[in-house]
Amino acid sequence: MSIDPGRKLIDPERVAAAIDGLGDRAVIDEWARRFSVVADPSRLALLVSIHYAREISVTDLAAATGMTDTAVSQALRLLRAHGLVTPHRTGRVVRYRLADATVHELIHRVRPHPANGSADR
Repeated sequence: MSIDPGRKLIDPERVAAAIDGLGDRAVIDEWARRFSVVADPSRLALLVSIHYAREISVTDLAAATGMTDTAVSQALRLLRAHGLVTPHRTGRVVRYRLADATVHELIHRVRPHPANGSADR
């Protein structure tokens, strides 16, 4: 990114640091898309539930979130397409887990594990 040479800057070194921090614009665009997916309360509830369960089936996610199996499946399809969850098959049962360590950390910071330790493993 280039700055208009005629533009007056207050702190050129801070502008340079901000530009360096932005890095590749495609990465910013991808994270904006991911955040838009996470911004939906139902999908966020699924991600938080998966975070706590570590791995959970569609039926169990539906029970935990109060959603229908169909709604959970549709949301998981979108979450998979954005690389946020991944399926793991054990026999006939497919369980989902978080696929992105950054999203895992973000959810953990936003909604820490309960003090009772039931979800701490």
